[in-house]
Amino acid sequence: MSISRWHRALAALLVAASLSACSQTNGGGGGSSSSANDRDLRIIVPIDLTTLNPILAQNQIEASVDGLIFSKLVSLDAHGNEIPDLAAVVPTPENGGVSKNGLTITYHLRHNVKWHDGAPFTSRDVKFTWQAIMNPRNNVVSRVGFNEVASVDTPDPYTVVVHLKRVYPPEIDFFFGESDSPVGVLPAHLLAQYSSLNEVPFDADPVGTGPYRFARWERGDRIVLDANRQYFLGAPHIARLTILIVPDQNTSTTLLQSNGADVQFEVTSAGYHALVQNPQLVGEIPNGPAYEALIFNTSRPPLNDVNVRRALVYAVDARAIMRDTEYNTVKPAVADLTPFSWAFDPALHATPYDPAKAAALLDADGWRVGAGGMREKNGRELSLQLVYGQGSQSAEDTVEEVQQMLRKVGVSVQLKSYSYVNLYESAEAGGILYSGKFDMTLYAWISGADPDNSSQWTCAAIPPAGNNVSHYCSPAMDAAQRLALSTFDRTVRKRAYARVESLLLEDAPAAFLFDAPMRYIYRPQLKNFIPNGISEGWNAQEWQL
Repeated sequence: MSISRWHRALAALLVAASLSACSQTNGGGGGSSSSANDRDLRIIVPIDLTTLNPILAQNQIEASVDGLIFSKLVSLDAHGNEIPDLAAVVPTPENGGVSKNGLTITYHLRHNVKWHDGAPFTSRDVKFTWQAIMNPRNNVVSRVGFNEVASVDTPDPYTVVVHLKRVYPPEIDFFFGESDSPVGVLPAHLLAQYSSLNEVPFDADPVGTGPYRFARWERGDRIVLDANRQYFLGAPHIARLTILIVPDQNTSTTLLQSNGADVQFEVTSAGYHALVQNPQLVGEIPNGPAYEALIFNTSRPPLNDVNVRRALVYAVDARAIMRDTEYNTVKPAVADLTPFSWAFDPALHATPYDPAKAAALLDADGWRVGAGGMREKNGRELSLQLVYGQGSQSAEDTVEEVQQMLRKVGVSVQLKSYSYVNLYESAEAGGILYSGKFDMTLYAWISGADPDNSSQWTCAAIPPAGNNVSHYCSPAMDAAQRLALSTFDRTVRKRAYARVESLLLEDAPAAFLFDAPMRYIYRPQLKNFIPNGISEGWNAQEWQL
């Protein structure tokens, strides 16, 4: 089960909600930053951070900042291809980095890497960080991928041998790679003395191996990073990064338009739509591994009937929602895998908007329009509750539009909002989604570089065991997922995921609304800024002003 996936999606939704507010920030990084010289890059982020320790990161913003300070073993290039970072090469079956039985992964490390304090980086640091993540005393959001590791050997300072509990092909992207919860490697020489890393000075004064060194953190206002001139991939061109904490989109807009900032991470759809009209600014929306959908609770009548679910998918006009609530800053979804992924199948097509076909399916299934215009069957009205998170104007607009669309085909929808905490709490704590206390929900999901989606759609992942909040259970789906996770061979895996995606379209456990990539706005003076859909800073040393 990957709690981190929904946690990052939840964080993104909370950010969107806060950005729609009109409150003024406590300075928000405006003021003195406007006098920065042309070798200082000013980056706007929408929330303050709680930690700079990557194993304790709780959201995408913290992961983004950590990625500038710390390094991973494997990263992604501009096209989403795996590239070596701290590793000298990306392990594959072809180069011997992955054993023939798929149970051992060997990383050969770079020899020229130093921590920001000058100490050498070695295999000990990798093993220590894995142990710290698995240490139950540490408040780690997710251990997915790391918990697939049986042991780690370090035969010499530049070799790490990872022994897996089972064949697990996503491991290359999870073991210090670009997973849904990307984690950089920590310095053992500074942290091995602690039994817990939850409250140590390092969490607010970190030492990494990345392109930028920590300088200072003015809580609620800014984080300042200086160039690491000894960075193993080359000294950064920009001497200093000032990360401005600006929760209000109006303030962000003013800073960007007045040359008070250079780039904004995670722009809302409304903010992006407004800012991209400015000829002095550039917009960037790379493909990413994220989507938004209307999830159906397939365990509750009448949504346990596939014909009802298919009718609902036909009745929802996803393109109208993209236009009306997202300002066309998102991209049409086919299913849950997006064009970001190597497993995306371009031969598949989204279910079209067709209210006539929706009506015909419901008629054939015995749901007939009654005197009041709503459909009925055996004396029961076709009435569904749609739950969603409080505080997001975009979410509220979307569910209201869905309500109107379904009413046109005779389906009554009652809207119910919950706090995001109540919505996403565990089943044990009575969370609405994980307890199955809903008919439909507006749901966001953010993945990592690997296409593994088994925790969303397999029978074994139904809560409380996993994130399959739709309670969708299909032997055919389980078989396709087993095949996808049985080998590192991408040809086999790609065929398996094509089957996974086709089953999602056939069985309709969700109406996929749109792919939800991250949005960026920046000044054209910033060169070589090429976010890859997961990481903004994968090539931060190449950024120029």
